[in-house]
Amino acid sequence: MTIQEITPIANKILKDYPLCDSCLGRLFSKKLNLASNKLLGKKLKKLTDPSLKKCFICKNLLDNLVFYLKLMLESSSKYDFSTMVVGALIKPSIVDRDDYIRSKYKLMGIDSVKTDITKELGKQFIKKTNKIINFLNPDLSFTINFKDESCQLRSRPIMLHGRYNKLDRGLSQKQKQCVNCMGKGCRECNFHGIAEFDSVEGKISEFLFNKFGGTTAKFTWVGGEDKSSLVLGSGRPFFIKIQNPLKRNLSLPRKIMSDSVIINNCKMISEHPKIPIKFNSTVELNISTENEILSTSLKKLKSIQSNPVVVYEKTGKRSEKTVSILKYKKTGKNHFTLFIKAEGGLPVKRFVIGDDVNPGISQILNDKCTCISFDFLEIELK
Repeated sequence: MTIQEITPIANKILKDYPLCDSCLGRLFSKKLNLASNKLLGKKLKKLTDPSLKKCFICKNLLDNLVFYLKLMLESSSKYDFSTMVVGALIKPSIVDRDDYIRSKYKLMGIDSVKTDITKELGKQFIKKTNKIINFLNPDLSFTINFKDESCQLRSRPIMLHGRYNKLDRGLSQKQKQCVNCMGKGCRECNFHGIAEFDSVEGKISEFLFNKFGGTTAKFTWVGGEDKSSLVLGSGRPFFIKIQNPLKRNLSLPRKIMSDSVIINNCKMISEHPKIPIKFNSTVELNISTENEILSTSLKKLKSIQSNPVVVYEKTGKRSEKTVSILKYKKTGKNHFTLFIKAEGGLPVKRFVIGDDVNPGISQILNDKCTCISFDFLEIELK
């Protein structure tokens, strides 16, 4: 199709409906394989009867995007990003008028007015910033609300992997949620979803929020420990996803101290684990017995290595955990230390007392045993 062929149609539309250059050009640019709607619209108006009236479709919105471009530039100034995409919320009346024109004149296979608005804003933004448009996985997503003249931003999450050591007792692994929003993020918790930073989760989150910005943080833990447990050796692995970060291209020190928590080798990764992570834990257990324990009785514990330990959950789920290494040392009449290397997920305290764990330490020794404390000496990923 040529411009001479579409001119009569354009003239017919303009006779009844005044259109801006952008809206007029959009109706025919794909048929002519042209990139600029506005230039085509200007050319068509020279061949027809140009009108100075307000555009029937967009009400001259496409000629007045400077305000929204400034809004985008100002709102994104604190963000570190290379790629972006623009979305829009426009008044339904604009969409209805666009649909009406396309339907009345049987104009098929053309971009909508909403698409044209977002395309034009994207073009103007990248011209100012040298950023790149990425529709699939952008660093920053803009949503321009033309109803209330606002701009919302969503920054692509960043994911990190590291390990932590816990050197003092009395620190919980997980942080309590903000009671006001139940972890979703609100003004009361500065949109972090947690009320304090007094746990392993809290201290890691606090450091990363200060470094990268962001709202909430989602952890994937590789096992867990008691509030009274230490985590030694190379540390417990963890994965974290930070929502809406301001920065994304930062390098972190190999070792980060945060009170009694040490964060080791925390690095950016491309994606979060999609399947449960398998691991082994080397654990030191301090155990007391109701009756005096004989050194010869402790030899019975070696039988644990012969068959898997069966764990029953309240949900009805059944799992088997292998204990590959087991050593013990009597430390008093009613105390001994047990060293085990076991598959991740073995509930240590229940394993000692035999609560839905078979066999348990108490069952094997035929004595009431209590786990006074347990510490993690090493966690190895499989």
